[in-house]
Amino acid sequence: MVFGCGREHVSPQAGISIFGPRYVESSTRHPATARIGLIGSGRSVASAEQWITNSSTGVAGDGINLDFPGYQEDRGFFTRPIMDTGWRESITTNEMAAIGSLKRRRDKFVESVKLVSDKMRLLAEKESEPQVIVLALPDELLKHCRTVDYRDDELGSVHRDFRRAIKAEAMRYRVPTQILLQHTSEATPASRNVDHRSRCAWNFFTGLHYKVGGTPWGPKMKSPGTLYIGVSFFPPLGSESGTMQTSVAQAFDDSGEGIVLRGKDFQWDQSQMGNSPHLDEEQAQELITEALKRYQDETKQTPRRVVIHKSSRYWPGELLGFQRAVSTVPEFDLVSVWSNDRVRLLRQASYPALRGTQFSVGEITYLYTTGYIPSMRAFPHGHVPSPLQIADHHGDASIHQICAEILALTKLNWNSAFFAAAEPITLKFSRAVSNVMREIPPDVKPLPQFKFYI
Repeated sequence: MVFGCGREHVSPQAGISIFGPRYVESSTRHPATARIGLIGSGRSVASAEQWITNSSTGVAGDGINLDFPGYQEDRGFFTRPIMDTGWRESITTNEMAAIGSLKRRRDKFVESVKLVSDKMRLLAEKESEPQVIVLALPDELLKHCRTVDYRDDELGSVHRDFRRAIKAEAMRYRVPTQILLQHTSEATPASRNVDHRSRCAWNFFTGLHYKVGGTPWGPKMKSPGTLYIGVSFFPPLGSESGTMQTSVAQAFDDSGEGIVLRGKDFQWDQSQMGNSPHLDEEQAQELITEALKRYQDETKQTPRRVVIHKSSRYWPGELLGFQRAVSTVPEFDLVSVWSNDRVRLLRQASYPALRGTQFSVGEITYLYTTGYIPSMRAFPHGHVPSPLQIADHHGDASIHQICAEILALTKLNWNSAFFAAAEPITLKFSRAVSNVMREIPPDVKPLPQFKFYI
C-alpha cells in the first residue's frame, strides 16, 4: 500500500504510524481539520467527546494491538478534530421516554429513526455544517430500536436494522455518519465485549478520516488506469416480493476512489431459477454502461481497463451484456470469485497456508487471502482459512495478475485499519451496501459516494 509522500508498507497501521496517510504532503488532497457533529443524550455526547479528545492524542497498545499514533495536526493522521458546541443536537430524556412509552417495538423503531433523522437535519442545515456526524447514541435509546422484526400486510415478514436505516436517512442531508456507541466511549480496561482502546481508535479514526475527505492509504497496483467493478444483488424489504434489484455496481479505480450505483428492479423466481440471481443481456449491459458513465462524471477520467467481479458464474446473456458494455474499453476482465470452504491446502508446517498462496486444480484457481502473514509473524484470523475460488474468467489478463489484484483489493477497507479482509473490496461491502440500499425510502435518491454506506 502507498502512504504519505508515496512511501510504501504492507500494514495500514504501521504505514500511517511511520509515513502518515496518503497525500499528507498535499494541501489540496489532505484535510487539515475534521469538523465533527455529535448527536446523543447529554451523557453520551459528553463521553463521546471526551473519548475522541483523549484518543486523538494517541493510545498505547498492549503488545497485540499496535499503538494508535493519534489524530492531530502534528501526529498520526496529521488532521485536527474540531467539535464546536454549535454542532451538537441533544436527544432529551422526554424524547426517549416518549419512545419508550409506545407499546409496539415496530413503532419504537420507526419513531427512533424519525427522531435521529430530525437531529441530523438540524445539523446539516447549519450555516457552517459539520463534515461528519458522530452518532453517540445512548444505550437507553438503542434498547428500543437496535433491530425489529414484524409482519406487514403488503410486505410480509420484515427485518430492519437501526444502523442501516440511519445510514439511509443520512443521505437526505448529504452528511456521512460515524457511530460511537456509549458502551465503547465509557469502557474501562475491565469492560467486557469491547475491543482494546487502541484498536477502537484505529478503526474509528480511519473511517472518520475517509469520511471527511481524506485518503488513509492507497493500493499499489501494477495496472494503472484500471476500474474495478463489483456486481451483487439484493431483495427489497419484506418476504412477499419476487422482485430482485442489482445491489450495486461498486466501482473503484486504482487510487481507491469509489462510487456506488443502484440498478433497476427485475424479477427473479428462486423456486424456478435458483438462489443466485442473474441479469439478462440488456440488464447487464445497461448496469455497467451506467456505472462507467457515473464514474466518468464523478472523476472526469476514462478507464483504460475494466475488471468486473461477481460472486457467481456468468450466464451466457449476462456475459454478452457485460462484454458489450466494455466494448469501447481497450482491455477488460470478467471474473467470478467466491469463498470455498470445501477445498483446503494443508502444509507440513506449524501454520496454515500463507496469505497470497495461489494454486490450481484443473481449470479452477484458488487464492488464500487469509492465512499466515510472515510480515506480522502471526495468523490473525484465528481459524483454519478457506481460499477464494476463481472458476470463471473471461478477458485479457493472466490469472496471476487477476489474483494479485484481488489480493491488493482486500486491503482497501477504509472502514477499518485491520491488515486485510478475506474478500476484495469490490465484493466485501456488497452486503453492507445492499442492506443500506434496502432501507433507502423511495423519495430518496441513493448517493454515489461510498462514504455514505459504511
